[in-house]
Amino acid sequence: MEQFHVRLRKAVHTFCAGHFITLTDTLCEPVHGHNWTVGVDVEGMPDRHGMVIDFIQLRDLLTAIAARLDHRMLLPLHNPLLQVVTAAGEAGHPEVTIWFGKRRWVFPADECVLLPVANTTAEWIARWIGGELIASLAAAGAPPAGRVRVEVDECAGQSAVWERIPG
Repeated sequence: MEQFHVRLRKAVHTFCAGHFITLTDTLCEPVHGHNWTVGVDVEGMPDRHGMVIDFIQLRDLLTAIAARLDHRMLLPLHNPLLQVVTAAGEAGHPEVTIWFGKRRWVFPADECVLLPVANTTAEWIARWIGGELIASLAAAGAPPAGRVRVEVDECAGQSAVWERIPG
């Protein structure tokens, strides 16, 4: 029995972004940022050209996903403890306002990424990136058949992993 996988760990797969998470129902951490890094593993059998997946295509698609998050404020859309509203601000420019109890944050909308996640933890960000990567590969005609593993490191040595395991 043989198993193959490719591993992508490139310096270009980093993004600088701010976030905060709700730690408990009554505790929300302060806004802060990380220099996030992303790594991907894709498992499968090599095709007739000897490749599990085209490294260049994988690299370019992951680079595009990370670029969407770079220098942005990452905000969760599905956190029941947060109220997130996008509306015109005082100067008429769109703003995102977030409430957690009596605390309030206001950000320029074009500097935010509203993620369809419950919290902007490394775990949920890894899952979102994985879903975006799989969709991008499928749209490019190269859907991965095997396991896809995404690791998001929010600081050196502190990472979360999400895996899509084919059924």
